[in-house]
Amino acid sequence: MSIRPILTWPDARLTQPCAEVGEVTAQVQILAADMLETMYAAPGRGLAGPQIGEMLRIFVMDTAWKDGAPDPLVCIDPQIDVLDDTPVENDEGCLSIPGVSARVARPASVRLHYTGLDGARHSRDLTGFDAVCAQHEYDHLDGVLTFDRLDADARAALLADYDAAAT
Repeated sequence: MSIRPILTWPDARLTQPCAEVGEVTAQVQILAADMLETMYAAPGRGLAGPQIGEMLRIFVMDTAWKDGAPDPLVCIDPQIDVLDDTPVENDEGCLSIPGVSARVARPASVRLHYTGLDGARHSRDLTGFDAVCAQHEYDHLDGVLTFDRLDADARAALLADYDAAAT
């Protein structure tokens, strides 16, 4: 396993949609292990393939590790179905937009379908921060960043904060 560099805005790869992974190979397993190590070292709670320059539909997340025992999840070729579209607002940070967070509204609960490292398809119903994290990481696979979910004024303010933090 190795820690990979995390791409930051405005790297163009962050705005590109990713390709399907397909078969779970030894290379995919190594990639997942590297992504988890990178996420924990950052320290973050989620990380998507394009954030480390791997333009594949894979993300990892662990929303529990900062408050208790690690519970890593590797999601390959995920899909999300909305179960409850009631919007819930949360402050979201992003490892690719360090130093700033944005108030983002997302559906309250989702069903996450994904291929695991065992090569089998799985489904999980998510609510709360788990749902937020999965939706945030899923967005990365489509080239969508946090500020793409904001209105023009909020987006401009976030980018100004980011520019100020970078200097």
